[in-house]
Amino acid sequence: MLPSVRQASARSIEQVKIALDQTLGASKVLTGEAACSPYTNDDSQLEGVLPDVVVIAENTADVAITLALADRYDVPVTPRAAGSGRTGGAMCVAGGIVLATHALAQIKEIDRENLIAVVQPGVVTGQLHAACEAEGLFYPPDPNSYDMCMIGGNVAENAGGPRAFKYGVTREYVLGLQVTMMGGQTLRTGRRTTKGV
Repeated sequence: MLPSVRQASARSIEQVKIALDQTLGASKVLTGEAACSPYTNDDSQLEGVLPDVVVIAENTADVAITLALADRYDVPVTPRAAGSGRTGGAMCVAGGIVLATHALAQIKEIDRENLIAVVQPGVVTGQLHAACEAEGLFYPPDPNSYDMCMIGGNVAENAGGPRAFKYGVTREYVLGLQVTMMGGQTLRTGRRTTKGV
């Protein structure tokens, strides 16, 4: 059963669509049933609600702009990485905006000496495994869908996998985050050292 979430007014939806299109450009803003329906559900058995608009974020500025405009027009936002989860976490339940992060897919750094990887939310977990292994390192969390699920969803859902029994789940491997809040404010949390977290 879907949670009860207040939906935005038709006027707010139209205003946010126009503002997103003008600010981000049409290539990053999807509207209409055909374009938006692939972002309605995840791999759970639940049925979601068709989003009114989908934003394909290509950088952190796109995320901040989207969340600032959503806050201004009082429109709900559903963040989404690969949509491979089975818990409904990436499923749209109130229309509004789906903020898709799959284009934010860079492994920015693998610091072999300090055992740190800096990645964007759209990095496929299997790609992070391969990049770590190429450096002689090991990233333990291994969700069953590791060849398609993304780190952003793994963090949001605290993904595990069979190796979690020995090595723990995703939260044990997150030292810090850069997050953007509703309204567009960006925060940095944590440290680059395990002692500082």
